[in-house]
Amino acid sequence: MVLNLSSLRQSGARTGEAGFTLIELLVVMVILVLLAGLVAPRVMGYLGSSRTKTAKVQVESISTSLELFKLDIGRYPTEREGLGALIERPGNLASWNGPYLQKNKVPDDPWGRPYHYRTPGQSGRFDIYSFGADNQQGGDGEDQDVMSWL
Repeated sequence: MVLNLSSLRQSGARTGEAGFTLIELLVVMVILVLLAGLVAPRVMGYLGSSRTKTAKVQVESISTSLELFKLDIGRYPTEREGLGALIERPGNLASWNGPYLQKNKVPDDPWGRPYHYRTPGQSGRFDIYSFGADNQQGGDGEDQDVMSWL
């Protein structure tokens, strides 16, 4: 069957006026806002817990690198040398076989701050820790501290 545009125009069919009404657009917008209101809090919760999990993995990785440093040198880096000793040879240590971390960079915590390091540690041979999102000691959720001794 072949359609003739002139016959459609004469029969009253509309052309070029396809679209949505304002009410249809408003209904869609309301539905999207409701969905965003339900989904956004869950997504934000997952983001916070994933940052904490990332910090735990990074602390474990740095701890392993410190153990390798100790195997080569016979001691952990001093606080003055810091975690940078895992990347660059501190002084003229002949038995240094680094870098001990991938990417030749000490990672910052997931909130963009350097990890704290002390040796000897208060809870072990060394302490590596982050204070979480709030950068304050203690806290829950994303604000909880991530420590090498827990």
